[in-house]
Amino acid sequence: MKTLKNLFLIAAVSLAAMSCSSTFDSSRALVGGVKALQAASISDADIQAYVAQYVKALDAQSPVLPDSDPYVIRLKKLTAGLTSVDGIPLNFKVYKTNDVNAFACADGSVRVYTGLMDLMDDNEVLGVIGHEIGHVALKHSKKQFKHALMTSALMDAVASTGNVAAALTDSQLGALGEAISGAQFSQKQESQADDYGYNFIKAAGKNPWAMAMAFEKLQSLSGGSTAGNAASGGSGASLLASHPSTESRIANMSKRAAADGFKRPAKSSKK
Repeated sequence: MKTLKNLFLIAAVSLAAMSCSSTFDSSRALVGGVKALQAASISDADIQAYVAQYVKALDAQSPVLPDSDPYVIRLKKLTAGLTSVDGIPLNFKVYKTNDVNAFACADGSVRVYTGLMDLMDDNEVLGVIGHEIGHVALKHSKKQFKHALMTSALMDAVASTGNVAAALTDSQLGALGEAISGAQFSQKQESQADDYGYNFIKAAGKNPWAMAMAFEKLQSLSGGSTAGNAASGGSGASLLASHPSTESRIANMSKRAAADGFKRPAKSSKK
C-alpha cells in the first residue's frame, strides 16, 4: 500500500508540474506514471506468467540434466509428494554446474545445482530447498519480482498490454534478468525463509538439524566469513549474500532443533 501511495504522489506531482514549466514534457510524465501504477498493481497470475517466461529462457541457456540422470533421480526422490505451495504448482530441474546454489521463483520453478547436491546430504539439500520455497510461500519472490519489474524494460510491456501478460522480447528478458539478479531479499525475509525451511524439514519427518549443518557447510566454503560469498550461480544472488550472519543462522536453527528434542546426527557423509 505504501508503494501505491508513493506512486500516486509521483503522478500528482507530475500533474502539478505541468503548470510550472512550458518545457515540461507532460505526456511523457503521465505515461511514466501510468506505467508505474500498472507495474505496481500487476496480478499474481501475470507475475507467474512473466516469471515463467524468464525461467524458460534461463533453462534454455543452462545445462539442464535429463530425467535419466542420477542427480535428477535423487532430486525426484527428495521432493516426492511436493507438488505445490500456496496453490502454485512446483516444478524441479537440476543444473549441472559446480556452483553451490539453488533458487525458487514466483511461478513455482525450483532449480538445484549439482554443486549443492555434491556438497550436502539429502536432508541438507531438502532444507535448502525448503528455504528457497519459503520465499515463494511467504510472497518474498513476488515482491522481488515487482521490484525488478519497476526497474526494467518489462514495465513498458506491462503498460502496453493491460491485463494480459505480454510475450517478452529477448532484450526485455535480458533486462528482467539483470534486474532480478540485482534484487536481494531483506535480512528479515531471509530469517523468515530459514524458519520456513526448518518447519518444512520437520513436517517431512526429517531431522531439522540439517538446516544448521547446511549453513555450516556454506560457511566453510566461504572461509568462515559471516556473510559468505562462495555460493553463487546463474540465478543472481548467492545463498549467503546479504543474508543474516551465518553464525546467527546456525545458532538459531541449532537452538530450535535442540528445544524440539532432536539430536544432532553424526557428521554428514558428504564433504
